[in-house]
Amino acid sequence: MAEKILVIDDDESTVQLLSTLLRQRGFDVCQAYSAQDGLRTAYHHQPDLVLLDVLMSQMDGWEVCRRLREMSDVPIIFVSALGGAQDIVKGLEIGADDYVVKPVDEDELVARIKARLRRSPRPQMHEELIFNHGNFRINFMNRELWVRGKGIHLTPKEFNLLAVLARNAGRVVPRKELVAKAWGDAYISATDSLKLYIHYLRQKLESNPQQPEYILTSRGVGYRFVNR
Repeated sequence: MAEKILVIDDDESTVQLLSTLLRQRGFDVCQAYSAQDGLRTAYHHQPDLVLLDVLMSQMDGWEVCRRLREMSDVPIIFVSALGGAQDIVKGLEIGADDYVVKPVDEDELVARIKARLRRSPRPQMHEELIFNHGNFRINFMNRELWVRGKGIHLTPKEFNLLAVLARNAGRVVPRKELVAKAWGDAYISATDSLKLYIHYLRQKLESNPQQPEYILTSRGVGYRFVNR
């Protein structure tokens, strides 16, 4: 079965050009012409890899990449006209696997896609995770959280942190790994901030923040979300 590639770009000509190239090289292709459509298509079509533009209206590719990372480990390659070193570094830090600058060399792009697919197991995309017999629900598509039937407002940094913990439920996530996946490598030394944000989360999620049932501390290592 042909691997499925999702192309997300708000420029129709670019989507059509990449889609034609990929189909000629034997890939199955699905298309999205906006960020929100890209997120929905990713969940419903479960692609093996995503090609993602940066400069899109309403929601840029940086944010799409972050949200895709919350749902899955699907390989992501930025294909963008932004070619500065700082742009490439940013793309890789927030979770992309590769970065190609437009205009693309067709053979190089296909080679990079094949290389990523060889190293990646087929991803599973989760729009929502449910714990504790439905009493804890986190929706990655809408970035919403319900605890004991009540909607809980989280800031973007709080949600990103909780998303990493929930996707790794049952496993102790070391502090540096947690910070890097939730906020990016630029925050890798922000362990003091991490402790503070765990405190904020517990105040919002736990019936008794002093005796947490969802987010537990592994002293000297990191934090674990309890898979109940």
